[in-house]
This record gives sequence, C-alpha cells and structure tokens, in this order.
Amino acid sequence: MEVTLLIQATDDAFQVMEKAKMQAVGILDTATRLTSETRTIQERKLKAIFKGAHESQSGFLNFVATFAILIIFWAVLSGKFDAFHMTLGILCSLVIAWLSHDLLFANVRIGDIRVIVQRFLIYIPWHLYQIFLSNFHVAYLALSPRMPIQPEIIRFKTKLESDISWVAFANSITLTPGTVTVDIEGNEFVVHALSKKVADDLNAGEMEDRIAHIFMEADHIYIQDVLDVSRIFSALK
Repeated sequence: MEVTLLIQATDDAFQVMEKAKMQAVGILDTATRLTSETRTIQERKLKAIFKGAHESQSGFLNFVATFAILIIFWAVLSGKFDAFHMTLGILCSLVIAWLSHDLLFANVRIGDIRVIVQRFLIYIPWHLYQIFLSNFHVAYLALSPRMPIQPEIIRFKTKLESDISWVAFANSITLTPGTVTVDIEGNEFVVHALSKKVADDLNAGEMEDRIAHIFMEADHIYIQDVLDVSRIFSALK
C-alpha cells in the first residue's frame, strides 16, 4: 500500500514538473517572440528614421539643384542683374523649385545624375536633326499642289514609367513639326499627326526608346546601360 502511494506521489511529482517545464518553455517562447517582435519593430523604426532622413536630404538636394538651374536660366534669359530683377528671379525660382523639385530628378534609379545629363546632351542633336527633317516634310505638304495632308489622332500606350520621362517625350513630340501631344491619359498618349508619314515615324518608337534610354526606364535595356552601371559600381567599390 505504501509502495503504491509512493509510486503515485512520484508520478504526480513528475507530472507537476512536466507541467512546470511546459509552462517555462511557453514563457520562454513568448519572451523570445516578444523580444523578436520588439527588435523587428525597433529595426523598422530605425529604417524608417534613416529612410526619412535620406529622403529629406535627397529632397533638399533636389530643391537646391532645381533652384540653381532655374536662377541661372533666369539670369541668362533676362540679362539684367540689378537688385529688383535678381530678387524677382530668386523669388520665382524658389517657388517653382519648391513646387517641382521632385519632377526634375524623379526616378533616378542608379543614383548618378551625370549619366542622365550625358545621355540627354547626346539626345539633343538627334532631336534637332529630327526637327530639321520634319520641317522639310511639313514644307513639302504645305507647298505641294496636291496638299497630301492626312491629319489623324493616334493613340498609343507608352512603356515609359516616370513623370519626367513622360514630360520629355510629350515635349519632344510637340517640338517636332507635324505632331502635337494633345493629351496624356494614364500611360496612353493622344497625339495629332499631320500626315501618315509622321504618324508612322512616331509609331516606330525610336523617340520613345531614346527617351527611355536617357532615364534608364524598364523594357529598354541597351549595351550602354550595362557599361554605365558597371562604371558606377566600380567607382563605388
């Protein structure tokens, strides 16, 4: 009888110890999970702080760069450097830079604006040549006795992704004689073309590809993209 009671007491003691062990493991798991969650929350907070600080710094630098470009442009075009005109230019440049500083330097994926500037400078002569050719075509349409003008509205979806690339593309179309950007609906361009030839030239997509190349947009990968990026990564190392 005593042996049975002893065995039962021992079994009860082991059960109590097992329950205590399970409770201890549960408490440790809970503590570990809470610690992990706390660490994750703290890491997220730190990342948000650093990200916010980085974005604030980038926004400030973009604002300063945009202001500098605008004030230089103002001074070159006005040619007046007296106190009144310079004060007016500074105020106007500050307002415009504050409103549009996130447009000029938007979607800079690689982080090196020099590549974009270089590509844009290369794009300008090509676009001037297209304007030159289009002028002759429009003159031919206007002076030809048959007046072979076939105006039409064309719609096409662009592969460009950022606002600045859309602005550059829309203005490139409008600056080229024979085509005018009427509207941009989402990622769809609405363009008035003076003849079938200029419409076909636009639909060929060369201008869009060149704009995409400038701003390093997706779906337009060039050998030069790889070379430019490799130079940047080599410099970072």
